[in-house]
Amino acid sequence: MDHLTQLESESIYIIREAYKKFDNMAILWSMGKDSTCLLWLVRKAFFGKIPFKVLHVDTTFKFPEMYEFRSTYAKEWDFNLLLHTNQDAIAKGINYTNNDPFTCCHELKTVALQQAVEKHKFNGLIVGIRRDEEGSRAKERYFSPRNEESKWDYKDQPPEFWGQFNTSFKPGTHVRVHPLLHWTEVDIWRYIERENIPSCSLYFSQNGKRYRSLGCMPITTPINSNATTVKQIIEELKATKETERSGRKQDTAKEYAMQKLRKEGYM
Repeated sequence: MDHLTQLESESIYIIREAYKKFDNMAILWSMGKDSTCLLWLVRKAFFGKIPFKVLHVDTTFKFPEMYEFRSTYAKEWDFNLLLHTNQDAIAKGINYTNNDPFTCCHELKTVALQQAVEKHKFNGLIVGIRRDEEGSRAKERYFSPRNEESKWDYKDQPPEFWGQFNTSFKPGTHVRVHPLLHWTEVDIWRYIERENIPSCSLYFSQNGKRYRSLGCMPITTPINSNATTVKQIIEELKATKETERSGRKQDTAKEYAMQKLRKEGYM
């Protein structure tokens, strides 16, 4: 079995285990490369269908190209797309002009996600994070419990030895499931190339710049790049020394900003 096929097989196994264990589940979709790959894997796991809701936590500040991508593939792949925005925060005037990136991300992403989980009573949420993406994500487990407020105790994580996953939790526990945890950024792009998975146009160079990680438009900056194809992106990543999320301002808004956001329930 080649490397990508093994990654695919392991992730599909985790997805099916989650579907078996949680009776009210959703998958998060940001329109980024990782969560789009995850949707692809779910469709493979269930013979072209996604048998649970697809949740997009919409800050209302995404790039127009991301909204166009969402509209196109929600229709083409025919899944149940659920949108949620923290309307209370919008009404209070929370935005990137009046507030710092940390505050905006907390209100428009973390609190919004907590609202969606509470409203729909999700006990399982599939998320497309990877260990190599950012430091606090490396502390995660494949099946990671949250408390009743969707908060994460990164100091008290269940052990996972030799591919044995803890899938037994107390009733009422909200669990984040991470089928891509063992993938790398290059793995994702190689899989996109192999499977011909669609990707948002922002990932490909235009006028010498492209986006390596997609977030809210006011706090996401592009990198210098001439990569216009997936193959060129892969070659570029082999040589780069820059971190994947170096263009995401919320990561550096405060000391240990991302860990603090994720502790409170950020995806």
